[in-house]
Amino acid sequence: MTQDDNTGKPWAGRFTEATDRFVEAFSASVYFDKRLYRYDVEASIAHARMLAHVGLLEDDEYQAIEKGLLEIKNDIEHGDFAWLVELEDVHMNIEARLTERIGVAGKKLHTGRSRNDQVATDMRLYLRDEIDQIRGELRRLQDALLDIAEREAETILPGFTHLQVAQPVTFGHHMLAWHEMLRRDDERLGDCRRRVNVMPLGAAALAGTSYPIDRAYTARLLGFERIAENSLDAVSDRDFIIEFIGCAALIMTHLSRFSEELILWASAQFGFIELSDRYCTGSSIMPQKKNPDIPELVRGKTGRVNGHLVALLTLMKAQPLAYNKDNQEDKEPLFDTVDTLKGCLRIFADMMPAMEINKKRMLAAAHQGFATATDLADYLVRRGVPFRDAHEVVGKAVRYGLDNGKDLADMSLEELRQFSSHIEADVFDVLTLSGSVAARNHLGGTAPEQVRAAVQRARAGI
Repeated sequence: MTQDDNTGKPWAGRFTEATDRFVEAFSASVYFDKRLYRYDVEASIAHARMLAHVGLLEDDEYQAIEKGLLEIKNDIEHGDFAWLVELEDVHMNIEARLTERIGVAGKKLHTGRSRNDQVATDMRLYLRDEIDQIRGELRRLQDALLDIAEREAETILPGFTHLQVAQPVTFGHHMLAWHEMLRRDDERLGDCRRRVNVMPLGAAALAGTSYPIDRAYTARLLGFERIAENSLDAVSDRDFIIEFIGCAALIMTHLSRFSEELILWASAQFGFIELSDRYCTGSSIMPQKKNPDIPELVRGKTGRVNGHLVALLTLMKAQPLAYNKDNQEDKEPLFDTVDTLKGCLRIFADMMPAMEINKKRMLAAAHQGFATATDLADYLVRRGVPFRDAHEVVGKAVRYGLDNGKDLADMSLEELRQFSSHIEADVFDVLTLSGSVAARNHLGGTAPEQVRAAVQRARAGI
């Protein structure tokens, strides 16, 4: 066969035999990397403008390239662009169409660059935008949680450890715990974005280029904060993708924890909340069922994102410098992570404000399980009883309550005094649920006053 069998491929000159058709399809990435088209066009225009800036393109050539690329972008967005598998990827498809449209000037666009630094640049531009959108959805969910926390600052429910009743807390305080997780997530994404916003363009294939390019000029055009310092690392680095998916895995883990609680709370056994019908489904056989499918799906999708993280770490673990074809496998895990995370955050931000809260069920549950036992122990300590002795006294009182079907607050003073003579009539001030939560009136505590203050600080970005 002759090299004409590879007609259209920019690397055809060295080859005398056509690419096997199955190999062509197997190795092509255009099926999925075509979603980078906007960033490929943006980076190509900036690169062409830089080439004209340093005198490697005539001004009319640059103008033709820019006009042609914008027309191609428009064609793609209107469904008038035919993606060809034989052209392998988004870059070669766009470049080939550009050359077909404007002639020789299109062939000059690739001067001073390689697909290696081109794809690395496109991916960073893409991820930079996606991080901004994800943070927007994250903050929308945070705002929803703050609204609930402020509204439910005095709503009492049992706090759990080991899924056993531990101490009473306010529902607002519980929502603020979720908010704190998301605050850390937002901070991590912001930090990740700084490392994403580094420009590899100009590294070419791996060693840089002999052309007199101006990388700082290109970086300014594309809004990059820094320029990749080492050409070998610039084209082979995928840390920024792994770091992002790591951040995404943590966010999904948090959403999964939220989901688990929502699923429990929505069950008949808890009955703390009711999710809106818009976010639930029924059973095909049991007409009474209202299934919390959305939280369950989010919980399930967490494993999907965690899997992508492991896949990317494994992808990179044995690669020598510089670029290797393995790196083509970075895109589908990244794209799916972005889509999954954005969808989960969006639906949570919509679902939470529509949630109904059953305050009576929460309060009734808090009356079970001796939730104020620690308050009684603290009361005795303030009366001079060593904590370990106080712990034992309260343990005996709880045992008595279990045997007689009484909560601590339901016992008479005489019943309580049989366990310690230090107990006086004022003990009932600390045995009430409202008294218990109000007593935790310090920074980070569950007291309603502290919940409202925490909401205000969060809204002020403090």
